[in-house]
Amino acid sequence: MLPKEIFKKIRRIEITTKRLVTDVFAGQYHSVFKGRGMEFDEVREYQIGDDIRNIDWNVTARTGVPHIKKYIEERELTVMLLVDCSMSMRFSTQNLLKSRVAAEIAAVLAFSAIRNHDKVGAIFFTDRIEKFVPPRKGQRHVLRLIREILYFQPTGRGTDLAQAVEYLSKVTTRRSVAFILSDFFQSDHKGALVYQKALGLAARRHDLIAVTVTDPAERSLERGTGLLMLEDAETGEMVCVDASARQFCQEYEKQTERMAVERQRLFRAVGMDEIAVATDGSYVDEIVRFFRTRRHRR
Repeated sequence: MLPKEIFKKIRRIEITTKRLVTDVFAGQYHSVFKGRGMEFDEVREYQIGDDIRNIDWNVTARTGVPHIKKYIEERELTVMLLVDCSMSMRFSTQNLLKSRVAAEIAAVLAFSAIRNHDKVGAIFFTDRIEKFVPPRKGQRHVLRLIREILYFQPTGRGTDLAQAVEYLSKVTTRRSVAFILSDFFQSDHKGALVYQKALGLAARRHDLIAVTVTDPAERSLERGTGLLMLEDAETGEMVCVDASARQFCQEYEKQTERMAVERQRLFRAVGMDEIAVATDGSYVDEIVRFFRTRRHRR
């Protein structure tokens, strides 16, 4: 039995996101994400005006009457949501945690998918694979996904993006549209991104889209706040910094900007699109911009 608070959150997200899907994203999802191509439907007799390239010569030879192959668009897609449940996603200096923003975006994408009769599944990950929800259709299934995103309690604290995308290829036998909802905070001790190879391999098989969720405090510190005790949410490491020092704040902003640029360069290199969302902004605007960019590109 779900606690009343969680049930209210699920219901509130359901109402909000379904309205967004109906009013804002109607038609955009369908036009952006195509099916896997054309699927054979049936053979029928040739009619004037038919494309002769579709003639089925075997049936024509057997019957003595020209026949053509008829195709229909294979519309159904599999949409996978890779949800980062690491401790860094449970941070915010705004009204909403990064994990809550990710949950709302996941709900929008999931409702958009089922509206177009696509399957939706999810992989919850930290520094390990926490949970796999196989792709299915239907509103009840989507509500289950939202409940899991809001209520799921991970056992890990860190982040392993490479393991998550490798697991995606293991559990999905066909090409999928995969949204990775994360802050993408994972690097080695030198600051280098460690998941480029895994993303590159997965992007050859799947349509990968990064949904990067960040908080304003992760881009810059409010100057003049004095001494701050900062904790790494994933390792628990503590460090004391002087936010009143102009030089330190400038260096902090340069470092975070460098990480963002490096991440964007990586996405471009492997052929991934990115939806960049901040907890103090509107994710609706960013998703609409993403849909428009993709549609124009097509």
